[in-house]
Amino acid sequence: MSKLLPTLHLLCGKIASGKSTLAKELAKTPDTVILSEDTWLAHLYPDDIKTVADYVRCASNLRGAIGPHVTDLLRIGVSVVLDFPANTVANRKWMRSLIDRVESEHVLHFLDVSDDKCLTRLRARNTSGTHAFVVADTEFDLITNYFVAPQQEEGFNIILY
Repeated sequence: MSKLLPTLHLLCGKIASGKSTLAKELAKTPDTVILSEDTWLAHLYPDDIKTVADYVRCASNLRGAIGPHVTDLLRIGVSVVLDFPANTVANRKWMRSLIDRVESEHVLHFLDVSDDKCLTRLRARNTSGTHAFVVADTEFDLITNYFVAPQQEEGFNIILY
């Protein structure tokens, strides 16, 4: 009897599109762990992320450290929900490199949510104080300018929400 391969779940969607909410649901599957970029960054760099450039630097450092851990988990049969944004071609290339290093399944969950809906959710999240980072509308606009929807030719198994 063959064992099912573990799955690497990837998340793509603008800020406040629901990536982390979906990640928590996916992580309820047996033998599955969630690795959240926001949680790790908030703990590792509590006072260092003030600008988008700071985020890019710190997130790059984190990817370098977490990548081998993700592939190790997959190798031992643990599925991983990688709650890191798969929002640019460069980020997805890094994620693709993880997939290519280990025998596993993968799914790219693409949350296609309008800017207006994301901004409404973002403002509510900022007001609630429940998220590690407060993101201003201007930062949302700046970061959204870098967003590139995933394309079939990138080779991912995409589920559209």
